[in-house]
Amino acid sequence: MKTILSMALIFGLCGFARAADEKVDPVGTWKLEYAIGELQRTATLTITKDKDRLAGTMSWPDQKEAILKDMKLKGSELTFSAERVLGDNKYAVEYKFAIDGDKLKGTGAVENAGQKTEFDITGKRAKKDK
Repeated sequence: MKTILSMALIFGLCGFARAADEKVDPVGTWKLEYAIGELQRTATLTITKDKDRLAGTMSWPDQKEAILKDMKLKGSELTFSAERVLGDNKYAVEYKFAIDGDKLKGTGAVENAGQKTEFDITGKRAKKDK
Protein backbone atom coordinates (compact mmCIF):
# COMPACT_ATOMS: atom_id res chain seq x y z
CA MET A 1 0.00 0.00 0.00
CA LYS A 2 2.83 2.40 0.88
CA THR A 3 4.49 1.56 -2.43
CA ILE A 4 1.34 2.44 -4.38
CA LEU A 5 0.92 5.73 -2.50
CA SER A 6 4.60 6.57 -2.99
CA MET A 7 4.36 5.90 -6.73
CA ALA A 8 1.18 7.98 -7.02
CA LEU A 9 2.89 10.86 -5.20
CA ILE A 10 5.99 10.64 -7.43
CA PHE A 11 3.91 10.56 -10.65
CA GLY A 12 1.81 13.45 -9.37
CA LEU A 13 4.85 15.58 -8.57
CA CYS A 14 6.43 14.76 -11.94
CA GLY A 15 3.22 15.90 -13.64
CA PHE A 16 3.32 19.21 -11.77
CA ALA A 17 7.00 19.71 -12.59
CA ARG A 18 6.36 19.02 -16.28
CA ALA A 19 3.42 21.45 -16.36
CA ALA A 20 5.57 24.14 -14.74
CA ASP A 21 8.28 23.60 -17.40
CA GLU A 22 5.86 24.01 -20.33
CA LYS A 23 6.50 27.28 -22.11
CA VAL A 24 3.84 29.66 -23.30
CA ASP A 25 3.46 29.62 -27.07
CA PRO A 26 2.50 33.07 -28.40
CA VAL A 27 2.74 32.04 -32.07
CA GLY A 28 -0.45 32.47 -34.07
CA THR A 29 -3.08 35.00 -34.98
CA TRP A 30 -4.84 36.81 -32.14
CA LYS A 31 -8.09 38.76 -32.39
CA LEU A 32 -7.91 41.68 -29.97
CA GLU A 33 -10.63 43.91 -28.52
CA TYR A 34 -10.24 47.12 -26.55
CA ALA A 35 -11.91 50.45 -25.86
CA ILE A 36 -10.45 53.93 -25.84
CA GLY A 37 -12.98 56.18 -24.19
CA GLU A 38 -16.37 55.16 -25.55
CA LEU A 39 -14.97 53.78 -28.81
CA GLN A 40 -14.79 50.01 -29.19
CA ARG A 41 -11.78 48.93 -31.25
CA THR A 42 -10.39 45.74 -32.76
CA ALA A 43 -6.97 44.67 -33.97
CA THR A 44 -5.27 41.56 -35.27
CA LEU A 45 -1.95 40.49 -33.78
CA THR A 46 0.10 37.97 -35.78
CA ILE A 47 3.14 36.39 -34.14
CA THR A 48 5.68 34.14 -35.85
CA LYS A 49 8.81 32.39 -34.64
CA ASP A 50 12.03 31.72 -36.51
CA LYS A 51 14.21 29.46 -34.36
CA ASP A 52 14.29 31.33 -31.03
CA ARG A 53 13.35 34.75 -32.39
CA LEU A 54 9.79 36.09 -32.17
CA ALA A 55 8.49 38.52 -34.78
CA GLY A 56 5.11 39.82 -35.76
CA THR A 57 2.74 42.42 -37.06
CA MET A 58 -0.34 44.19 -35.80
CA SER A 59 -3.19 45.35 -38.03
CA TRP A 60 -6.25 47.51 -37.39
CA PRO A 61 -9.28 48.08 -39.64
CA ASP A 62 -7.72 51.38 -40.82
CA GLN A 63 -4.02 50.37 -40.80
CA LYS A 64 -2.34 47.25 -42.11
CA GLU A 65 0.63 45.36 -40.73
CA ALA A 66 2.68 47.54 -38.44
CA ILE A 67 5.88 45.64 -37.67
CA LEU A 68 6.30 44.83 -33.97
CA LYS A 69 9.44 46.12 -32.26
CA ASP A 70 11.35 45.01 -29.16
CA MET A 71 9.29 41.82 -28.81
CA LYS A 72 10.12 39.87 -25.64
CA LEU A 73 8.56 36.83 -23.98
CA LYS A 74 9.41 36.25 -20.32
CA GLY A 75 7.42 33.46 -18.74
CA SER A 76 3.85 34.18 -19.80
CA GLU A 77 4.45 37.93 -20.26
CA LEU A 78 4.72 39.25 -23.82
CA THR A 79 5.86 42.83 -24.46
CA PHE A 80 6.43 44.81 -27.64
CA SER A 81 5.74 48.14 -29.29
CA ALA A 82 4.07 49.10 -32.57
CA GLU A 83 3.60 52.33 -34.47
CA ARG A 84 -0.04 53.37 -34.80
CA VAL A 85 -0.83 55.77 -37.63
CA LEU A 86 -3.98 57.90 -37.40
CA GLY A 87 -4.25 60.41 -40.23
CA ASP A 88 -1.01 62.39 -40.31
CA ASN A 89 -0.12 61.43 -36.73
CA LYS A 90 2.13 58.57 -35.65
CA TYR A 91 2.07 57.13 -32.13
CA ALA A 92 4.38 54.58 -30.49
CA VAL A 93 2.17 52.21 -28.52
CA GLU A 94 3.69 49.97 -25.83
CA TYR A 95 1.92 46.64 -25.27
CA LYS A 96 2.12 44.25 -22.33
CA PHE A 97 0.17 40.98 -22.25
CA ALA A 98 -0.19 37.92 -20.03
CA ILE A 99 -0.84 34.82 -22.13
CA ASP A 100 -2.93 31.97 -20.75
CA GLY A 101 -3.41 29.21 -23.33
CA ASP A 102 -5.47 30.68 -26.18
CA LYS A 103 -6.36 33.86 -24.29
CA LEU A 104 -4.42 36.99 -23.54
CA LYS A 105 -5.07 40.01 -21.39
CA GLY A 106 -3.08 43.17 -20.98
CA THR A 107 -2.66 46.85 -21.68
CA GLY A 108 -1.62 49.28 -24.33
CA ALA A 109 -0.03 52.61 -23.43
CA VAL A 110 0.46 55.65 -25.63
CA GLU A 111 1.78 59.13 -24.96
CA ASN A 112 0.08 62.09 -26.63
CA ALA A 113 0.88 65.74 -25.91
CA GLY A 114 2.85 64.73 -22.81
CA GLN A 115 -0.02 62.70 -21.34
CA LYS A 116 0.17 58.91 -21.08
CA THR A 117 -3.03 56.98 -21.74
CA GLU A 118 -3.43 53.28 -20.91
CA PHE A 119 -6.19 50.98 -22.11
CA ASP A 120 -7.12 47.37 -21.37
CA ILE A 121 -6.98 44.75 -24.11
CA THR A 122 -8.31 41.21 -24.29
CA GLY A 123 -7.77 38.69 -27.03
CA LYS A 124 -8.26 35.16 -28.25
CA ARG A 125 -6.11 33.08 -30.52
CA ALA A 126 -7.87 32.45 -33.83
CA LYS A 127 -8.49 28.82 -34.63
CA LYS A 128 -6.41 27.41 -37.47
CA ASP A 129 -8.26 26.36 -40.62
CA LYS A 130 -7.96 22.65 -41.31
